[in-house]
Amino acid sequence: MKHFLILLLILSTLSINLFGKVTLPSVFSDNMVLQQKSEVAIWGWAEPSETIRIVASWNVEDTIIVKANNYSAWNTELKTINAGGPYTIEIFGSSNHKLKNVMLGEVWICSGQSNMDWRANLGITNKDEEIANANYPSIRFFNIPRIGADYPQRDCSADWTECTPETMRSTSEIGYFFAREITTKLDVPVGIIFAAWGGTPVEVWIKESLVEDNPEYDNKKYYQAKTNWPIKSGATYNGMISAIIPYGIAGVLWYQGESNCPTYEVYASLKKTLIENWRSDFEKDFPFYFVQIAPFDYGPKLNSAFLREQQEMVTKNVPNTGMVVISDLVDNVKDVHPKNKTDVGIRLANYALAETYNKSVGAYKSPMYKSIHIEKNKIRISFNNILTGLKRTKDSTANFLIAGEDKIFVVATAKIDGSTIIVSSKDVENPIAVRFCFDNTSMPNIFSREGLPLAPFRSDEW
Repeated sequence: MKHFLILLLILSTLSINLFGKVTLPSVFSDNMVLQQKSEVAIWGWAEPSETIRIVASWNVEDTIIVKANNYSAWNTELKTINAGGPYTIEIFGSSNHKLKNVMLGEVWICSGQSNMDWRANLGITNKDEEIANANYPSIRFFNIPRIGADYPQRDCSADWTECTPETMRSTSEIGYFFAREITTKLDVPVGIIFAAWGGTPVEVWIKESLVEDNPEYDNKKYYQAKTNWPIKSGATYNGMISAIIPYGIAGVLWYQGESNCPTYEVYASLKKTLIENWRSDFEKDFPFYFVQIAPFDYGPKLNSAFLREQQEMVTKNVPNTGMVVISDLVDNVKDVHPKNKTDVGIRLANYALAETYNKSVGAYKSPMYKSIHIEKNKIRISFNNILTGLKRTKDSTANFLIAGEDKIFVVATAKIDGSTIIVSSKDVENPIAVRFCFDNTSMPNIFSREGLPLAPFRSDEW
């Protein structure tokens, strides 16, 4: 009954606010970017049964007509053409709106926790130079404020803004560098919808009922914690993501996982649920590209190594996903926020350019573990994503460990042999398992010849 009364109060307030006028959610505003060559959703509120007319300047002969329902809500679709602009969109009803400086291009959501939330103001590599050069009027930002909610929201307090040195310094730097690559390489406008909150675990970004249905999930581990961010399942999904559903998008970029290290066992399952949840709600099987968490000194436990392993599992279990490895982009393993956001954004952009936009970018996937073959007292390791071979940047001994049936890992020597690596140790006569950088802080010394780091891995399941 309490929940019903709250909902009734919300609906009553909405009716009062809408009386006598047509209202749009804030995601439809001046400077926005709509997904090109699509039928994009557009919605709002008006008097019950009121007729709304919508005219887009790229096709003035095609007037969209829609009626508000008995709950004062209306929604329809708007057909977009090839990238370009600026255009206008006019909405006519009991009150009129004219949206100006509208671009058609590529729209991406950037979400996750603090590393996706990281802004130039907080410190990035080449900060002053990057800020000064951030004049890209074809890039637009929509920064959703950090809000958690118990129920799905239909709007948020935000505006679309053009990319300038001033707006760039206070938005997601990974999102900015991604957008800069896409707009430069494709010559299209890019819209970045930014919805991230530092410290949040993955489950707060998923519809609550879907999390609670997971038999492996134990929310007590988070509800007992004292934090400065939402920890209840669905909180930021309700407060931040629901407010823009079903806005037309090209895909999602995701950087999150550090907060789930203590509960890594269920991470791959929850992340699969998140992707399926969002794809269902946005009614699109969009690409979902994400960042593997970086080396950091989490303490004596290997939780972050297992979390990275869970992240890689997502790419194998969920179609149309991809992971970029950034374990080489860390200057201080005591800092959970590496300052090099430029290359993170570029690696995500290269993944999208290759997979989503079918552009030739060369190597864009890191080498990843495929299989092992025991050769007497040595192990030969094979990898996926090898184009021309492997290289090492320094002595490759420290990052490889091997073990026999006693499950005791010791440091191994390693030799690159074409596209494979052979590891051995005089202390392990009959090795059966190998690990590489499978801990919290190790940074790789093995790369593809094109310069992408070998992803951390283990061959065992111990």
